[in-house]
Amino acid sequence: MSNREVVVLSVGGVRFVTRASTLQQFPESRLARMLNDDDQEFKLVNGEFFVDRDGVLFSYIMDFLRTLQVSLPTDFSDYQRLQREAEFYGLYPLANILTQEHLLKPRLEILEVRFSLQEMQAFFRIFGSCSTTIETLAEQITVFAGQHSGQSWNSPFPSQKTLIPLPLERPSHHDMVFQCGAEYSAGDQFVARYVSIEPDNRKLINGTNVLGLLFDSLLKDGFRLISARTVASEEKVECYSFERMKRPAGLTVTVSQTPGSSEVAQARRSQVHKRK
Repeated sequence: MSNREVVVLSVGGVRFVTRASTLQQFPESRLARMLNDDDQEFKLVNGEFFVDRDGVLFSYIMDFLRTLQVSLPTDFSDYQRLQREAEFYGLYPLANILTQEHLLKPRLEILEVRFSLQEMQAFFRIFGSCSTTIETLAEQITVFAGQHSGQSWNSPFPSQKTLIPLPLERPSHHDMVFQCGAEYSAGDQFVARYVSIEPDNRKLINGTNVLGLLFDSLLKDGFRLISARTVASEEKVECYSFERMKRPAGLTVTVSQTPGSSEVAQARRSQVHKRK
């Protein structure tokens, strides 16, 4: 049986087809011993191994054996039951990871956008509970500045004159500040600031348009608007709050063999994030 390439299992009535090598990832597990007929819990019926356990939870175990990574759905809650199943199959590296439930659960991420209109200028300040998200936004948002004549400041498109990219203000790792619009410098000349938000390649000077594009980007990235309020009516400062469930990075098991000892398994954080 150990040389069989394809193995069929029926777990609680749910059928799984996999390679023998996948089940042998952890040689000391019961699934690996099953292939040598060393475990009476697994009955061979019509060419399929039958085991009277939870078939739905076994799908997560199969995913772990195939990827050596634990990455569960955002609404998953049966950590203790899955740990019990992992222990039943002798997959103790998986069982040990499942005891670190706080590392596997998704976390609520909060983002706040403050927006103010003052004459021909609009001011933005973005706060985020996750510094990585703020860093990503800072890479997507670019402010361009240029000198223009006073007769065309409200044009939706910049003139052919050279626009210079400006660095965003970063008061801390968790927030950023930028502005768009126009302010007069001398005579009929003014400094105009345009904002571009990737992947949209437009350069917008109107603050309301920039706010709409920013909302669009956040909603596409999985955020949802939960509140909108005015925090300073005399300065016309509006505050918009967003939230999303942020998936944790997957936990990966690295398996190695050392001479004269059983297999060694260590868990580490993977940099790969699975989308919702």
